[in-house]
Amino acid sequence: MSTFHAVVWMDHSEAHVVMFDREHMEAQRIRSRSHHKHQGKTADNGSFFGDIARALSGTHEVLLAGPGIARNQFRDWCGAHQTAVAGAIVDSVSADHPTDAQLVAMARQYFKKFDAMAADPSMA
Repeated sequence: MSTFHAVVWMDHSEAHVVMFDREHMEAQRIRSRSHHKHQGKTADNGSFFGDIARALSGTHEVLLAGPGIARNQFRDWCGAHQTAVAGAIVDSVSADHPTDAQLVAMARQYFKKFDAMAADPSMA
């Protein structure tokens, strides 16, 4: 499913990629294949981050969420390896462990404000 918006909740062991539009929602869970728990091992995250980036292919705006630094490492990795996905990432916010429905509700609210500000030249 290719949609305009997506939200990704992630930590170093898994990611919940949820693509949505006004009427539909599709969730996908991606698990890291790495057994390393060290948060600085971005080289070990390459295949994990690649799987997430592939899931986001064709999405125009992506909100990253999660409890730690994995979302920021993913953003940096995309900047170096997946520039189209990096360009679609609009923000990275802290979020504990929401359900997919809570995650989409948070993202809908975020994008409503984000899209309104982007359309208003006085906000730029």
